[in-house]
Amino acid sequence: MSDSYAERQESIRLVRDSAAAVVPGDFRRIRDLRFTEAGFDAATFAEMAAMGWLALRVPEDAGGAGLGMAEYVALTEALGRGLVPEPLIPGALSATLLAAAGETPPEEYVVTAWQEAADRLVAPGTPAAARVFVPMARGAARVLLPVREASGLALYEASALPLDVQMMQDGGHVATLRPALTGARRIADDVAAAMDQALDEAALATAGYLLGVMEQSFAMTLDYLRTRRQFGKAIGSFQALQHRAVDLQLQITLTRASVEDAAAVLDAGATVPQRRAVVSRAKARAAEASMLVTRSAVQLHGAIGYTDEYDVGLFVRKAMVLANAFGSAQLHRRRFVAEMAEED
Repeated sequence: MSDSYAERQESIRLVRDSAAAVVPGDFRRIRDLRFTEAGFDAATFAEMAAMGWLALRVPEDAGGAGLGMAEYVALTEALGRGLVPEPLIPGALSATLLAAAGETPPEEYVVTAWQEAADRLVAPGTPAAARVFVPMARGAARVLLPVREASGLALYEASALPLDVQMMQDGGHVATLRPALTGARRIADDVAAAMDQALDEAALATAGYLLGVMEQSFAMTLDYLRTRRQFGKAIGSFQALQHRAVDLQLQITLTRASVEDAAAVLDAGATVPQRRAVVSRAKARAAEASMLVTRSAVQLHGAIGYTDEYDVGLFVRKAMVLANAFGSAQLHRRRFVAEMAEED
């Protein structure tokens, strides 16, 4: 084992261990935060920022941690296991853009309002177009607005924009807002390349979070199969349920392989087509597998799994929301095919 490999694994381990500070032993905190005004705890988010998580992907010379995607997805996987609602991924996306613009990485929640239509993974930046699906917007201190100009994709910073809020299945929310550049601060001339990369990194980080979601829901299901008894024996001894469990484990294993491979490719200095292909492969698989695993987890728990009071249902709700975040499985399959066709 090389020293560099050992050091990288130690770095990943330290990131996972640090996540234990905000991942609860139970889900009471998660339940208490559902459908609240902000949808997350500002103090916990500040703790994440203090630990350097928002700037994890920001280079050291720009005030960040300068860590790789392997560490980033290890962190989001740990957060997914605990269903942590704090919007680390949207916040980290904004921190990356601000650093690219020469700004100091923020310590509060700054959200980037980039999406103009459903199922898009580009930032057209039409000046007057409404921005949709802005995550956890009510808890944001500032909003970044990519706007297409003659010089390229400019970046503006605004605050106090009117929001049209829609509550989501997991207890969080998204908002629609219409840009108001009057009084906004123009902070960069052309962030198109930085935006493209930041969105891909956010998509891969979301795949990592979904990996954690499906792993924890599967672990809860295995525990239930081992302890729930029918006909004088544990239901996990029934072959039909064993086969279901094996199929779910296979989906998790394949997802992990896709996510970790994509992180390794990005950390090795992938070209733009390579980056897009591996990110799309990982996100498409994670989106579909997380829905399969979490829905199966509810079903395998029987009637109790369908009650809101039972924690396993929280996982399928989270998967329903994040499966389409930063691109649906369908979008990423199309993009993967397009990138592979160009490579040929």
